[in-house]
Amino acid sequence: MTLYPIETGNFKLDGGAMFGVVPKTIWQRTNPADANNQIDIAARSLLIEEGNRLILVDTGMGQKQSEKFFSYYNRWGNHSVDASLQKLGFHRDDITDVFLTHLHFDHCGGCIQWNKDRTGYEPAFKNATFWTNEDHWLWATKPNAREKASFLKENLLPMQESGQLKFIERTSDTYQMLPELGFKVHFVDGHTDKQMLPHISYKGKELVFVADLLPTVGHIPLPYVMGYDTRPLLTLTEKEAFLNDAIANDYYLFFEHDAHNEICTLKATEKGARLNETFRFESIFG
Repeated sequence: MTLYPIETGNFKLDGGAMFGVVPKTIWQRTNPADANNQIDIAARSLLIEEGNRLILVDTGMGQKQSEKFFSYYNRWGNHSVDASLQKLGFHRDDITDVFLTHLHFDHCGGCIQWNKDRTGYEPAFKNATFWTNEDHWLWATKPNAREKASFLKENLLPMQESGQLKFIERTSDTYQMLPELGFKVHFVDGHTDKQMLPHISYKGKELVFVADLLPTVGHIPLPYVMGYDTRPLLTLTEKEAFLNDAIANDYYLFFEHDAHNEICTLKATEKGARLNETFRFESIFG
């Protein structure tokens, strides 16, 4: 097995929304805001090369939305899925599987693109199976009012219509091994229903793709929960259990949304879990 970080494109989000009830005077120490109160956000995917499988974990928001849509998110930098894959000698047609932690647009929008004449949509990874779970699919395709703006039908329905969508059969409420993909997942429900966090054993370490349970290193303290979470009190419970496990088992946390930190470890302190060290992927696994 070989792992590669894939930068799909950076954007910005409102810092207040990203930190919920935590005051700006505190969260801006780790996540400084610009003049519009927005903070830097990454959309960092993970590529898993295992035998004849090439598995992409999440895809970023893609390129098919309108200029007005993208104007809300102030994209910055030069990253893209295609450029990141090309640097590694791969092409999007080489991807055999796309594993989706959840179906918010910034995690799955890159799955679908315009067709050649822009009359409809088609899979952006034509040879891939798209993996989610049925409970989350139903949650996303019949969205509540709070999440409706994050679950976009143009990202979801074409996956199903293509015949490339497949559901993971759940046999556990917490951790579940996925033999078809070669890693296990941890189910969490506070951010959105049935989000899945991959746990990957790699080069003697346990790497966890933390997705939206822990967006940035600035979110490590327990009360630092996003305003986007549908069940923030449940996030607190899930996050506390995860942070304790991460310390006890020396997890390496892979950040999807931290634009400036790729990986970190944690340590226990009198105030709870705190940042231990940050790393570039290459310095640990290169």
